[in-house]
This record gives sequence, structure tokens and C-alpha cells, in this order.
Amino acid sequence: MTSKETEVALPGSVVLLKWLVIGLTASMIGGVIAVVWLLVTRLPNPTAPPALPEGLTLPQGVSPQAVTFGRGWIAIVGSDDHIRLFGADGTPWQDIAITRPAP
Repeated sequence: MTSKETEVALPGSVVLLKWLVIGLTASMIGGVIAVVWLLVTRLPNPTAPPALPEGLTLPQGVSPQAVTFGRGWIAIVGSDDHIRLFGADGTPWQDIAITRPAP
């Protein structure tokens, strides 16, 4: 007796289930590859933020809470609830006081 004669044929529903699992596995592998490819190609290259200009100074006792770099300008939120806008060269442009709403 050969090994082919001893094999039992699988029922049709089990064969269908086997091919569905193979298809699901292949589609999941393809999906993971697609997500990794999109992350690699779509995310911007990490770059360091530009350095602050040398002449940029805040008032005495004020510490920066947040810094935002725009095209040709820099905004600094200070611990004294003021937003200070500077030019890219460090010249002061505008000082905006933040008023908090009453609780």
C-alpha cells in the first residue's frame, strides 16, 4: 500500500476553509507591507528645528513655555501669559497678552 492510498480526502467545506485562511493570511501580509510602505514614504524626514537667533531675549523672570517656528517668524509663549512674535532675525514684532477666562 502506498501513502496515496492511505490519505483521506478532506470534505469540501474544510478545503474551502483552508483556502479562505490562506487568502486571509496573504491579504494581511500585503496589508502590513502596504502600511509600512506608506509610513516610510509619507512621513517627512526628521529635521532639527532651526536654532533661535542670538539677539532674541525675553524679559527678566519669564521662561519660555512653547516655541513655534513659522516662515520668517518665531512665536514664544512665556510663563507670564504673553505670546511674543519675533522676526527670523530676532527683532520683536508683537506682544499679545493672553487673558484667561474667569472660572
